[in-house]
Amino acid sequence: MELGFLTVPGAELYYELSGSGPLLLLIPGGTDDSRDFRGLVPLLETYFTVLTYDCRGVSRSRLIGTPTGVPVETQAEDAWDLLSQVGGGPAHVFGTSGGGQTGLELAARYPGAVTTLVTHEPPVARFLPEWDTRRDVVPGVCEIYRRQGADRAMEAFVSGSGLTDVLDPVRHAPESPRATLLAQERAVRMRGNLDHFLSRVLSFVVDYQPDIDALEASGTRIVVGVGGTSRNQFAHDTGLALADRLGTSPVAFPGGHAGFVTHPVGFAARLRELLGA
Repeated sequence: MELGFLTVPGAELYYELSGSGPLLLLIPGGTDDSRDFRGLVPLLETYFTVLTYDCRGVSRSRLIGTPTGVPVETQAEDAWDLLSQVGGGPAHVFGTSGGGQTGLELAARYPGAVTTLVTHEPPVARFLPEWDTRRDVVPGVCEIYRRQGADRAMEAFVSGSGLTDVLDPVRHAPESPRATLLAQERAVRMRGNLDHFLSRVLSFVVDYQPDIDALEASGTRIVVGVGGTSRNQFAHDTGLALADRLGTSPVAFPGGHAGFVTHPVGFAARLRELLGA
């Protein structure tokens, strides 16, 4: 495995590169980092050259200069810099949650850069129906964060977006003891990245609206993934809304919103199937 740092405007990005075959970029969600793919990467690197990283301001990817908000467009520029300077060419891309939003902007902004994009439960709130109150949860969450801190803000986000059963130990039980350990370790890392996520990332991610026309013109094959056990949850429903806008059928992955952590074996098999490996 090659480990390194790539300096980009305003940040230094930690990345990992391993395996052989067609290039596959894995983009983590808002509070996640490349370690959240530890169960997935060994099951992919026989078929692909796998590139993943910590997004700017998250875990090992430090910000340079005065910290500012991180729009999805900036996240896409980071992904492009990694692809062009580290990966060396066009790639399949898998992005989950906020990383799914980044993948959509990357494909729209750089036609030809992304061969196949699998965007897993991207929180495209603006594509939900006008009557759906979950469209407008985030501004209140950000205000609670400013006044009362991260823990209360996340309580409000979980309640307001219908995620109250996301940690249900029966509905979302990991596929193995190792996956259980990976999920527990992920929870600790998420807490360490929560302030950055709430103060600089969340509002941009949820307000982002993909350019459907640009995506259709990009030449990228786009697959929208949803969790098999996350029905009626916020990000599952936004995934369905995106698939409807694109005129495609969503593909179910094992597990819920974090199925890549809790069900890595089944998740990797579905991803390989979609990418023709």
